[in-house]
Amino acid sequence: MAKKFLKSKIDPAELLLNDKLVYLNRVSKVGKGGRRLSFSALVVVGDGNGHVGIGVGKSNEVPEAINKAGAAARKNLIKVKMADNTIPYETTVKYGAAKVLLKPAAPGTGIIAGGSVRAVVEAAGIKDILTKSLGSSSKINVAKATILGLSQLKDPKEEIAKRKGIKKEAEETPSA
Repeated sequence: MAKKFLKSKIDPAELLLNDKLVYLNRVSKVGKGGRRLSFSALVVVGDGNGHVGIGVGKSNEVPEAINKAGAAARKNLIKVKMADNTIPYETTVKYGAAKVLLKPAAPGTGIIAGGSVRAVVEAAGIKDILTKSLGSSSKINVAKATILGLSQLKDPKEEIAKRKGIKKEAEETPSA
């Protein structure tokens, strides 16, 4: 269906992470004994310095669902490539039926985003960005599309250097 997130393991223990509950859904299943309630939670964690992750947790109690979602979010941390306080370039990403447009903005613009896109972008520490959620309004899929878009961002200077075949000074081995 959709591409998996690009992962490089980030240890959550060495980061100061903040949790934010984005969405809580009450789900009921009708069985022979009546309605059986359970809860689904979407949590975003981030350090405000380029690290962000999302997680979904399900349980019969609200606090347990939120704790599970927080633990899942800590396992799925990504590092976001940023240019000052915004993203390096415009990108459009699709996850399921959710489509998200992420656009860099001039300094002082602020975060022009709504719902789960805003929560993910704020947690990542991006200060200036323009976004638009296109397609599905499912909060979980929109958040996943945003994370996918942020994880696919590359540093333009590194990409140009790679294409031209220029190596960084740190990568070059001194000849003795």
